[in-house]
Amino acid sequence: MDGDTVVVTGASRGIGAAVARQFAADGAHVVICARDADALEATAETIRDAGGSVTAMRADVRDEFDVERLMETAAREGGSIDVVVANAGVYHGSPGETPLTSESYAAFDDHIRTNARGVFTTVRESLPHLADDARIVVPSGAIARDAKPGYGTYAVSKATVEALARGFAAELDQSVAIVDPGQVATDLAGSQGRDPEDVAPMFTWAATTAAPDDVDGQVVDLKTWKRATN
Repeated sequence: MDGDTVVVTGASRGIGAAVARQFAADGAHVVICARDADALEATAETIRDAGGSVTAMRADVRDEFDVERLMETAAREGGSIDVVVANAGVYHGSPGETPLTSESYAAFDDHIRTNARGVFTTVRESLPHLADDARIVVPSGAIARDAKPGYGTYAVSKATVEALARGFAAELDQSVAIVDPGQVATDLAGSQGRDPEDVAPMFTWAATTAAPDDVDGQVVDLKTWKRATN
């Protein structure tokens, strides 16, 4: 990936930070954003300490003007954007303990605004700067397709994210993959599951090695990834 430019949103911790480190280790220049500037800079420092190339920029995916500036910065530094990982997301409450029947309107609004509209904004604002063979990767989870009690409007937002990804896949020349890494140990998921570092290669595989047509508009889960790489 030498010379490639990769944008990762929500890169201050968890999957986003791990994915940014993986792309940087593979030789890409990564442009990372998050709302927490201090935590974002900590991610950037780990990349620099490992010899990687990174630009950290505070941005809120709920604000399209922030995202516009983020993509302009990435393109100015790299000429074009080769990979976009629309990772930023929130979960208001504890996983499995936020039923729709008692979900607050504020939680509903922010789940949709951050998780769903944030993906829409990230992809839309990247379009003027994408390389012809660029790839877009959107994280999701089984909860988007397999309803379970207690996941409330977070699950609704993830279902919306997958619909957005499929819609962009149908309309864009660039490939758009949905990556479902299973349960990952992050603050958002309640710190139970796989280590983010262990699933980061799923994202780089979907963005580089996988045949574009094989992942375009498709869900790449652990089974798909392992079957393709073992």
